[in-house]
Amino acid sequence: MDDVTPEGETPEREPDATPAGAEPAPASDAAHEPQAAPGAPATPPDAPADDAAPAPPPAPRAAPVPRAARPIEPPEIPIDVPRGRLSAQTRRAFLLFTGGVIASAAGAWWLLPDATRRRLLPDGPRADLDSLAARVGLARANRERVLDRALTFDDDVAEALYSPNRAVRTYARDQVTPLRNNYDGRTPGPEILDGWALRITGLAAGGIVTLTRDQLLARFALREQVTRLVCVEGWSAIAWWGGIRFADLLAAFPPAPGARWVAMRSSVNLDARGNPDPYYVSIDLGTARHPQTLLATHQNGAPLTLEHGAPLRLLAPVKLGLKNIKAVTDIAYTTPEPADYWNERGYSKYDGL
Repeated sequence: MDDVTPEGETPEREPDATPAGAEPAPASDAAHEPQAAPGAPATPPDAPADDAAPAPPPAPRAAPVPRAARPIEPPEIPIDVPRGRLSAQTRRAFLLFTGGVIASAAGAWWLLPDATRRRLLPDGPRADLDSLAARVGLARANRERVLDRALTFDDDVAEALYSPNRAVRTYARDQVTPLRNNYDGRTPGPEILDGWALRITGLAAGGIVTLTRDQLLARFALREQVTRLVCVEGWSAIAWWGGIRFADLLAAFPPAPGARWVAMRSSVNLDARGNPDPYYVSIDLGTARHPQTLLATHQNGAPLTLEHGAPLRLLAPVKLGLKNIKAVTDIAYTTPEPADYWNERGYSKYDGL
């Protein structure tokens, strides 16, 4: 029996699946695909041909690495501080800062050499400051003791770092650079070569040994090395040296038991006016025995010139240049540490590199 709609009413319609304004969905492709013949096996539409290899399965996608959670900063909590407390802290900080500045200035003034003080202030104010410093214990004698202790500490550290197995760098002969004449005074003349002899004292056998240059060269093997000489003034030079090893001299003429130092002296040294000004240095026996420490007699394959220490000089590349004494005339082995020319003038005693 047919459905009958009452008169005057609109028949109900099926709701439209397509929203208003949207394009209708395309018809399914299944209706257009060819139908397989009855009894034939079903073949997927994208199946590979019989002669083609099956496609590899897709590689799995790496799981995303979670980002580390950022720490949450705690909220700022205001603190009420009384005004008087802030004022006290400010005054204390100001006083401490001012006291530190005054103490630093006083210490710097106290450590300045006398010649520098005379240049900075006239006699009156300078005398007042010196008098005030002396009243609080900052006298000149105390200053010298403090500076000496600082140098001694530096020497102790350098001596502790010394190693007889560590050698300085050596170079090729074609790397030699010009070597300046760095005598602290006038260069001695050729008259010092006449009758020159090396005196050695402090021996285990006692007495004095005297050796001429020819005796030294006849008795000991001549060694050569190309090393850098470093000056405390800031310059350096690479030189080709020849001479006898100090260690060989020590083995042939051993020091007395208990000796720890070598005092070396040049009695022919001159000051800037040409007057006698003996030069003397001290080195420890460890440095003397170092395999690169020479009693040099040659430079650049020829006998030493007067400008560079003829007839015999010390060549210790593990020491600064001021220790490398020229024109040596005396060697003495000692138990106490001997005097040193530049140490008495404010420089270090050890002067090791």
